[in-house]
Amino acid sequence: MSSAHNAVNDPNTSGKPRRLRKIVAASLIGTTIEWYDYFLYGSAAALVFGRVFFPESDPLTGTLLSFLTYAIGFAARPIGAVVFGHYGDRLGRKKLLVISLLMMGLSTALIGCVPGYDTIGVAAPVLLTTLRLIQGFALGGEWGGAVLLVSEHGDARRRGFWASWPQGGAPAGNLIAVGVLSLMTTVLSDDAFDSWGWRVPFLLSAVLVMIGLWIRLSVDESPLFKEALAKAERRKAEQRAEQLPFVAVVRHHWRDILVAMGARMAENISYYVITAFVLTYCVEHLGIDKQTALNAVLIGSAVQFCLIPLFGALSDRVGRKPVYLVGAVGVGLWSWAFFALLDTKSFPALVLAVTVGLIFHSAMYAPQAAFFSELFATRMRYTGASIGAQLSSVAAGAPAPLIATALLSSYGSSTPISVYVGLAALITVIAVVAARETRGRDLSAIEPDGSAARPAPEQQRTASA
Repeated sequence: MSSAHNAVNDPNTSGKPRRLRKIVAASLIGTTIEWYDYFLYGSAAALVFGRVFFPESDPLTGTLLSFLTYAIGFAARPIGAVVFGHYGDRLGRKKLLVISLLMMGLSTALIGCVPGYDTIGVAAPVLLTTLRLIQGFALGGEWGGAVLLVSEHGDARRRGFWASWPQGGAPAGNLIAVGVLSLMTTVLSDDAFDSWGWRVPFLLSAVLVMIGLWIRLSVDESPLFKEALAKAERRKAEQRAEQLPFVAVVRHHWRDILVAMGARMAENISYYVITAFVLTYCVEHLGIDKQTALNAVLIGSAVQFCLIPLFGALSDRVGRKPVYLVGAVGVGLWSWAFFALLDTKSFPALVLAVTVGLIFHSAMYAPQAAFFSELFATRMRYTGASIGAQLSSVAAGAPAPLIATALLSSYGSSTPISVYVGLAALITVIAVVAARETRGRDLSAIEPDGSAARPAPEQQRTASA
């Protein structure tokens, strides 16, 4: 049988290019909106939440408390991963992605309506924290579904490239969030921004969600999931019990979950230090104008958005592990130069520090979607990828700005922060080295125990082409 005929009948390649591009666009727009909502909170926490919701504290302590509410949102992400993963593996990726988008958009818009501490007292930070928890719950279910929808529609040969596009939603969302905040700080006085200007970007989320919802409802479920669902229905008809996705993934894929968690440590910690904590470091510690710091993050995020698909494509050629390792080692070493460049207080140096840091981050983040998708079987893939990614966020991304701010407050130096990022990079290197190379895997051939049928020589040549 010819390879062309195999490609037509392979569920991994059954999507036509036009349909695949539509799926990619829907996932990218959806993740961009979700990350816009999530990163908007982080940027606002660094710039204004300390004064609005914790006005009785000194500036650095107020920022520390606002980052604590920021970190709390991460605690809900593993719960969201389990809940959305369970139903996503049982009912389909699309339905759960629509729910996550609605939850995220509504909670973000409501944050823009929460009165400040001066108006309602301690109820203000309580409401803020509650809405942040809802954000975290929604994002815990968003990432896995978005990347899997693309991975399961695409083919093994270019999966790294296509699956990296939803990853572009992170820098795109951060770019829009920081851009809108930057615009508001430019056109408004500091008093006006603190009073009401910061609320406008949060309220804007309601409009963005309507756009994302319209696009996301237009896509179809992946043929790969439909095939797996049909097999599950046949097993049910034969009265063969199927394990719950969470139970199955912990039993059969616990090593893969640990790999995903370790791989996320440097990626997660470095990103929040480079894009969120950098605002605190520049504004509160160095006395740099917040507009200057925001502009540096804007430029770096724009560069990262362009680079992510390129690193994804590179992982299709040389493998997921080599690209990931370059990013992990690079970000660990760059953390020392990063703060040295910030300390110069020069805008070009700030741009260089943030941009190079995000380039190394891109080398980890771009292949991550395909890498994690290729670790798990279809009927537990949403659960496995989501849990692996989101459990690490509690230990990595959640406390990163908090720890960095606390280290700066205690030591008055960036050296401990560089050590912190370097240790995270070491953990990631160990995890990725211990992992199996997954490039070219047939997603439909991955067994529940995590093993995969060895590709035929013809398939291997196609995957390495």
